[in-house]
Amino acid sequence: MQRIWGLERLRWRADARAPVPDALARLAEPDGFGAPARGRDLLAGRHHRAGQLVEAGDRSIWALGPDTDPQGAALHRFGWIDDLSSLGGPVARDLAWSWLLDWIARYGDGRGSGWTPEATAARLSRWVAQAGWLSEAASPRADMPSFLRSLSLQSRWLARHWSRASGAPERIAALTALLWAETALHGEPRQPTQRAAALARAVAEAVGPDGGIASRAPEALLDLFCALGEAAAILGPDTTPEHRNAINRIAPLLRALRHADGGLARFHGGGRGAPGRLDRALARAGGPGVPPLSGSCMGYARLAVGRSTVLLDAAKPPSGPRATGAHASTLAFEMTCGRRPLIVNCGSGLHHGPDWRRAGRATLSHSTLCLEGLSSARLGRGADGAEPLVEGPREVLSHRTDADGLQRIEASHDAWRAGFGLTHDRRLGLDRDGGALVGEDLLTTLGPADERAFDAASHAGRDPGVSFVIRFHLHPDVAPELDAQATSALLRLRSGEVWRLAHDGGARLALAPSVYLEKSRPRPVPTQQVVLSGRAMAYATLVRWSLVRMGDGVPAPRDLWRGEDDPA
Repeated sequence: MQRIWGLERLRWRADARAPVPDALARLAEPDGFGAPARGRDLLAGRHHRAGQLVEAGDRSIWALGPDTDPQGAALHRFGWIDDLSSLGGPVARDLAWSWLLDWIARYGDGRGSGWTPEATAARLSRWVAQAGWLSEAASPRADMPSFLRSLSLQSRWLARHWSRASGAPERIAALTALLWAETALHGEPRQPTQRAAALARAVAEAVGPDGGIASRAPEALLDLFCALGEAAAILGPDTTPEHRNAINRIAPLLRALRHADGGLARFHGGGRGAPGRLDRALARAGGPGVPPLSGSCMGYARLAVGRSTVLLDAAKPPSGPRATGAHASTLAFEMTCGRRPLIVNCGSGLHHGPDWRRAGRATLSHSTLCLEGLSSARLGRGADGAEPLVEGPREVLSHRTDADGLQRIEASHDAWRAGFGLTHDRRLGLDRDGGALVGEDLLTTLGPADERAFDAASHAGRDPGVSFVIRFHLHPDVAPELDAQATSALLRLRSGEVWRLAHDGGARLALAPSVYLEKSRPRPVPTQQVVLSGRAMAYATLVRWSLVRMGDGVPAPRDLWRGEDDPA
């Protein structure tokens, strides 16, 4: 090991003596994916660390404590520079230069937790993307020679270590960042044929025949799609057929995982995606990319009519290495009407600290049914403090039928069969104009063994039966109101549309607090949820419910006005 380390130090010293360009040969087009709200917090000296708001004052972002916690380590990826860039102006640019040069002084010689292939690739991507903004106006804190020297040093380091990335998607991201950095520094990538072959091997491992990936996170699929598109644009004729075929398989799948408002379904740690990012990536890829009309899309079922889209998680959670980001979301759904998300999942709390991240992974944070307040899978203990999702459903079945102008999906899972003898079966149907979603949630036993398990569970507590709750988490822009008898809830969207959520009387309806977690928001956003609660007293318990648009459903002008802030 000492010999390997000594060889690495010799290479590092050689890299430090290598010639550095006087200017970038090619600037990348800025992508504009920052969050202005987070940028304003940074300018005000407010930092979010481990779910806490830290008042930093004039201290550097690198002087707030150890960088060993996940959010501290994430700073080395330089996502925060996008937030400052989204604000623009000399003050934000000066702050970005100050923190960038402070990083070079503290960590530029290979120290710190930011020297992994994943972190270095993300950092190089952000440096190249923001180089134009950093240099577009004179700044008293700018030091372009130091920037170029560090960029060159990091690209040479990544050229040696990209293959050590933790998985195939991460290797693709690292290779794409390396291509960008070499092109920015030298005008073209070095060893393009070898880079293209390495990408082809990683693509074969990362992308399935249907275009899906193992993590089942729609936003992670978008990240991979963007990386493949950018790499193909740089490599040009050196791009392999395997690489191009993967792009062609992913494009229609992403279209199927997109809601009517353009945002992605938020499952398994993924968010909506930055506004416009998917559209730009699809335009770059070209081709019609027609989404699948039936069947499963990376384990999701899609219903779409008119201005309404419904996406249902109809497969088992990710397993293996990707289980550390998986959510217990089986049979959860999201619904969007035009530009307005209506039913959502709470989302990933990854950017709000470990407690919010754990909460966001629970079944209670998803729009589905749960028994006795338990998740359909639990968090286990893995290496290095990881918490993989374990003991989830063993079998998930789904079937789609379209008839009589109604799109229907039926899916079931057996996560509670061992403990309670019950299988959850969910049926959803979207009518011919997208103005009504009808649902059924069935809890049932499937044989004598299940009946015995249900009898034991139903008599184990103080009250007979097994308690259940069906949750409908609402987007923060939805204003709910119960009717006088609490038999239905009116859900008013910002467009002026009103939807009515009603049920057949087999449960109790109420409103309860909820939370909306999205990385574009600097803090968790309070919202509400509609809950249908009851107790399963027999071997089969069925709850019917419906979401029906009131009135003629004509979109209001405000729903079409593009000057309004994005509702994410």
